Amino acid sequence: MFVDYGRHLDQGNWERLAALFAEDGEVLLGPMGRAKGPEAIQELMARTLTAGLGTSFHIISSPDVTLAGDTATAEVMWTVVERRPDGGLGISLLGRHLDRLSRTPEGWRIQRRKGDLHLVAKPPAAGAAQPSSSGP
Repeated sequence: MFVDYGRHLDQGNWERLAALFAEDGEVLLGPMGRAKGPEAIQELMARTLTAGLGTSFHIISSPDVTLAGDTATAEVMWTVVERRPDGGLGISLLGRHLDRLSRTPEGWRIQRRKGDLHLVAKPPAAGAAQPSSSGP
C-alpha cells in the first residue's frame, strides 16, 4: 500500500490513490490541505499535485508497522527525486507519513495519513560549482 501510494502520485492516478483510503479515511498534508473520504482526497490531489507530473518520483522507504488486530499504526519515510532543468537529478523533498490503518473487507486501507515535511531542498544557485563525482 505504501509503495502503491507513491506510484499513484507519480502517475497522477488520483482515483487509485484515493481507493487506498477507508470510506471515512482522511489525509492531513499541512499547507497542501486536508480531506476526508476518498472522493475529497481524490479532488485534493488532482487540484494540488497535477502540475509537476512526470518531473518527480517518490522513493518510499523505512516502513515501521505495528499491528493490533484489525488496526495498525505505521511510519513511512518518503523522498522526492526531481528532474532539474539542466537534466540532472536532485532530492527536492524529504518527509514521512504517520498512518493509522484499518482492515476492511477489501483489505488494508489508510484510516488517517498525516504528512510531515522534514526537508525542502533549495535549487542550486546559477553558476554555482557542482560537486565533483570523483569522490574523496
